[in-house]
Amino acid sequence: MTSSTELAPQRVRHPLKFRLLQVSRVQPLSPHLVRITLSGDDLADFVSASFDDHIKVFFPAAGEDKPNLPTMGEDGPVYPQGAARPVARDYTPRRFDAAANELDIDFVLHGIGPATTWAAQAQVGQYLGIGGPRGSFVIPAGYDWHLLIGDDSALPAIARRLEQLPADSRALVIVEVADAGAQIRLDTSADASVQWLHRSDAGGAAQVVDAVRKLVLPAGTGYAWAAGELATAQAVRKVLVDELGIAKNQIRAASYWKQGAVASHETLDD
Repeated sequence: MTSSTELAPQRVRHPLKFRLLQVSRVQPLSPHLVRITLSGDDLADFVSASFDDHIKVFFPAAGEDKPNLPTMGEDGPVYPQGAARPVARDYTPRRFDAAANELDIDFVLHGIGPATTWAAQAQVGQYLGIGGPRGSFVIPAGYDWHLLIGDDSALPAIARRLEQLPADSRALVIVEVADAGAQIRLDTSADASVQWLHRSDAGGAAQVVDAVRKLVLPAGTGYAWAAGELATAQAVRKVLVDELGIAKNQIRAASYWKQGAVASHETLDD
């Protein structure tokens, strides 16, 4: 039997570094998702210890081919004097291959914005900057079951977690995407049940909450992970606690974006 100590999540801190990288591959995964592979000598000591780590991605300013990256000063990041500060957004490191010196980042193509606009035109040889991750929240794989809930923005983290779960794991997955064309292959050795929800069905956030409410959880000790739009993530967390009876210390919920806001990212807690 796995002890409670072995199941306790661990926080790991990493030195904050800023890295200039180049695009080495561009791979469309669906009409709504594109994978950008980055490489460069700056990746030499990169570490991502958890499936839901996030890094800052820095985009070149208009008319420039490279972003102006900060350096670390005594009081935090310091940007070059007089240079345009680059637009930055949070993303999940989808895959890091130290041997190949490659980092994959999956970009959701939606609406108009600096990240979407850049990803839609990305080409081999272009430059991006990254910073972090500053830390990792490592959730052990030894739980009897794992519940993963999210939308397109959470799909890279969900896919990475499923790939990492061992064959004797059980996973329940609920993913909301734009439509059937946005579904992607999710590889895993675990015993996984995946439920896809489509925004094109006009269910909105309510269909995600309703799907969670209808879950029949397996026996044993599990861990629930949920991420996506702020209001939806908050509603899902409430159902997990109040209706499904999952202990708060067995839930990690986060807002990866907020309706009507720019660059919103926060962990949800009491």
